[in-house]
Amino acid sequence: MSTEPMSELRQAAGVNGLRAEDLDFQVPAGLLEFTTTTEVPEQSDWLGQERALAALELGLHVRQPGFNLYVCGLGGTRRETVLAELLHRFTADQSSPGDRVLVQNFRNRDRPRALYLPAGWGARLRQDMRDLVEELRRVLPKTFRDESFEEEKERLAEQFGEQGEAVGRALAERAQQAGFNLQPGPSGEVLFIPLKDGQPMQPEAVTALTDEQRAEMRRQQRDLARELKSVMRQQQTLLGRLSREIKAAERRVAADVVTPLLEEIAARYPHDGVKTYLDELREHVLDHLSDFQETQPQAGPMPPFGFPGMMSEDESRLDYEVNVLVDNSASRGAPIIVESSPTYKNLFGAVERVVDRFGKLVTNFTRLTAGSLLRAHGGCLVINAVDVLSEPLVWRSLKRALKIGELRIETYDPFALFAATTLAPEPMAIDTRVVLTGPTEIFQLLYFLDEEFREIFKIRADFGPDAEGEAAARSFVGQVARIARDDKLPPFTAAAVRRLMEIGARNVGHRRKLPSQWNRVADLMTEAAFWARKRDSGVVDADDVARAVDQRVFRLNLVETRIRELIRDGVLLVDVDGAKVGQVNGLAVIDLGGHDFGRPSRITASVSMGSAGVVAVDREAKMSGRTYDKAVFIIAGYLRHMYAQEFPLSLSASLSFEQSYAGIDGDSASAAEIFALLSSLSGVPLRQDLAVTGSVNQFGEIQPIGGVNEKVEGFFLCCREIGLTGRQGVVIPARNLDNLVPSRDVIQAVRGGQFHIYPVGTIDEGLEILTGIEAGDIATAGTLHARALHRLRALAEGQKKFAANRGPEPQPASENTQPVETGRKD
Repeated sequence: MSTEPMSELRQAAGVNGLRAEDLDFQVPAGLLEFTTTTEVPEQSDWLGQERALAALELGLHVRQPGFNLYVCGLGGTRRETVLAELLHRFTADQSSPGDRVLVQNFRNRDRPRALYLPAGWGARLRQDMRDLVEELRRVLPKTFRDESFEEEKERLAEQFGEQGEAVGRALAERAQQAGFNLQPGPSGEVLFIPLKDGQPMQPEAVTALTDEQRAEMRRQQRDLARELKSVMRQQQTLLGRLSREIKAAERRVAADVVTPLLEEIAARYPHDGVKTYLDELREHVLDHLSDFQETQPQAGPMPPFGFPGMMSEDESRLDYEVNVLVDNSASRGAPIIVESSPTYKNLFGAVERVVDRFGKLVTNFTRLTAGSLLRAHGGCLVINAVDVLSEPLVWRSLKRALKIGELRIETYDPFALFAATTLAPEPMAIDTRVVLTGPTEIFQLLYFLDEEFREIFKIRADFGPDAEGEAAARSFVGQVARIARDDKLPPFTAAAVRRLMEIGARNVGHRRKLPSQWNRVADLMTEAAFWARKRDSGVVDADDVARAVDQRVFRLNLVETRIRELIRDGVLLVDVDGAKVGQVNGLAVIDLGGHDFGRPSRITASVSMGSAGVVAVDREAKMSGRTYDKAVFIIAGYLRHMYAQEFPLSLSASLSFEQSYAGIDGDSASAAEIFALLSSLSGVPLRQDLAVTGSVNQFGEIQPIGGVNEKVEGFFLCCREIGLTGRQGVVIPARNLDNLVPSRDVIQAVRGGQFHIYPVGTIDEGLEILTGIEAGDIATAGTLHARALHRLRALAEGQKKFAANRGPEPQPASENTQPVETGRKD
């Protein structure tokens, strides 16, 4: 990297322009004293990013609400992953967060309980509960088959059976006294059979009874029927008491089994939430002992169709499951999660539904899933801002969760209306530091248009594109070695690394700076390694890097090649030799997306008597941008500053980019337009073998512009296409010397005297190079400025004389008067 001051380079340029030595990219002495990158130790890969690192450190270690981060400036498709690797360094000393689990809420089944347990406890609790269920399914049936328990049930059955038999005997005796016998009917009902002399009466005997006797018999039957209903109610009451007594006995026996097992589990989890859950679970188990009794499987009716994902779990076991939403048992340090697809479900979790055996959508608390916002609790969640803003409902929900520090897993399902059940788990507190990555423009829009954004994302981290100094150069070399090792690329030679540094400086647009972000460097290294492997080489040398660059240009420069061919064939009018009045070669940069190139364009100026001032044809045709329009006004200001101190400017001048059909913008052609304008005013021709770029202010100082390398190379390639004469070159702003990292072809042409680069600091310096005449001042006869002043004075006097001879302008006639014929003096 060159460290020669800009003023010295400019002074050394002289009349012949910059030397090839001035254009060569220089590296610090002793930096590349190695054979291949296998000998290079790794260096810090975030040199020059001190501001961004300080912002990240603050945001990650201040845990108060609102200190979330927005990261600007990171480039490349892996920027979120690269940032996550950096965040791991800041959080390496932080402890791992705990586990998040959901358990059944036996008091409100639609609102599962959320527990926050130490790391690793969630999976243990789940396994303990599964073991508990298996143990209860094994032990409880055995307990209920125990001889002592069977004897107690028999005793209770005998006790209540005797009471029921006593009630039945009393009813039978009452029936005997009334002359009836009780007999069960074919359908289980009780029949009253009339008796005579202790024997059942025959139908003929009943028919022979008088009406009064039959009425009396029916009355007694009704009385007995009422007593029978009363007896049956008493027996039902006895059966209910027997059932309750048996269940109470089962509960007492089961409690002796369940309670010790649950106390053993509770002893392993000294947590209030677990204790409450186990207490409720104990009551639920004792209330549903039938779930643990031995039953024969019964084949139930199946629907005539099936559904993918049909629920098949033993629903009796689901109540005792533990849904481990987040398991941090294997985590080391705070979690850093990159969410590449920040949909609502992926960020906040979801209540999943399945189809049961009857074809109905159902769910339960084991079907709830956690999103990345919950999984990143205690750490960081890295999200792309553009992705978040483009997903429906995500941005507002994210802000709400971060603002209140609480997450609710809710249903987000277009078919939720058809679900048979819905769940609303208890809200869970979160302490997640969200890191948004995105362009600066998005940050500014959110900052000024969304008040909540300022309160939630208080930290902004800006990553710069470059770094300067010898330390940056050493870091660059170390990163090349690291990328080669990490990406399994062949080693790079010292010459290849030097070439990468040169291209890196060109990419950041400064010969004394190098990239501090590595995505473009890594891509170029991968392509260079491809060409090295193609020639069966075990190392990547400078030629491989150069070929990778050339091939990248070759893949993208079809339009550039066609434009050069049009210039060569004379379709696009660009002169690269000779001299002409009012005409100069300007330079513009065309961006095709992935490839920028410079294109020379003819700029012409025409001056005449008049009062229109400086008129830009492209501006009048509405083909220019605001920056270009501003530059036109600055040109007019320069003319007033230089020449209109003793008389007013009176001219009509037009400026035009010839054969420009796509519109223009920018102010980098303003110096060239002034040169063309002054040439037209003074009548002094301008060299056509030179192209000009540079912005200008009203005092004639040449200001720096962008794309200086592309502009220099664009004109060089056009000249080479037509034929180099040894006189061609480019006039550039002297303040762009630090940005000048031209191609090897340009440097070689400069070394051979075939091409020249002239740095200038003022309009006067540029005029002298383009005309070969001293610019001088307006008071010195024969200088260019004196000639321009003479022409402007003549135009002003001619305009004044013409106006005097022309007379006053005729006034329009009033509506109430007739037109009057007037004479005119020619």
